[in-house]
Amino acid sequence: MIERELEDGTLTLRLAHGKASAMDVELLEALGAELDAAAGARAVILTGTGGIFSAGVDLYRITGGGAAYVDRFVPLLSTFVRALFALPVPVVAAVNGHAIAGGGVMTLAADYRIMAEGNGRIGVPELVVGVPFPAAPLEVVRFAVPRHRLQALVYTGATLAPHDALAAGLLDEVVPPDALLGRAREVAAQLASLPPEVFRATKQALRADALARMDASAEYDRRAHALWSAPETHARIRAYMERVVRK
Repeated sequence: MIERELEDGTLTLRLAHGKASAMDVELLEALGAELDAAAGARAVILTGTGGIFSAGVDLYRITGGGAAYVDRFVPLLSTFVRALFALPVPVVAAVNGHAIAGGGVMTLAADYRIMAEGNGRIGVPELVVGVPFPAAPLEVVRFAVPRHRLQALVYTGATLAPHDALAAGLLDEVVPPDALLGRAREVAAQLASLPPEVFRATKQALRADALARMDASAEYDRRAHALWSAPETHARIRAYMERVVRK
């Protein structure tokens, strides 16, 4: 589900959960446990397997499990995203392929974002799918996406090729696929060489406003959670999945 490697204080976490590392309850629980342990590392690299970083939420589990599954999943998603965003050590996203919806949010939550050249795409098409962002993912997107690009990216659900994503400010670098992990390790080592307490304090200050909005979002999250559970939302998700399959 998650392959881990600790080398010279840098913890590499490779998503390896099925074909697309889609987010479900089990993956989020495993990721949460890894982040709990990662605070002792000097830096963290997040990457994926094959041509996919993460395809986002496992929509089949959402529609198949109904409200009872949503009641477990959505709080776990919010908790994980907040924990990743606030992790007190440097996080480098080494995006090996498609990073869609939740996969895009994971990428944007990192401190440095590198994507491999190729056919992979990155974006946050939650509204196109028919579901609202919980507050934590929405605040990550608001924090990371340049302001003049934010509304269009969220409202249209556009997914961008690597160099387009770089130009739009979603990424920091695009590199050849065979250079991805090597470059991620270089960046992780550079960030890990900074005084840990100085990095931690600076990261906390940079992200304080976003974290405060996450923590003050209980009413919004209740409304979003109710929408995730609603039968009409699940009907929209099924219609979206049918359109994707037809393509």
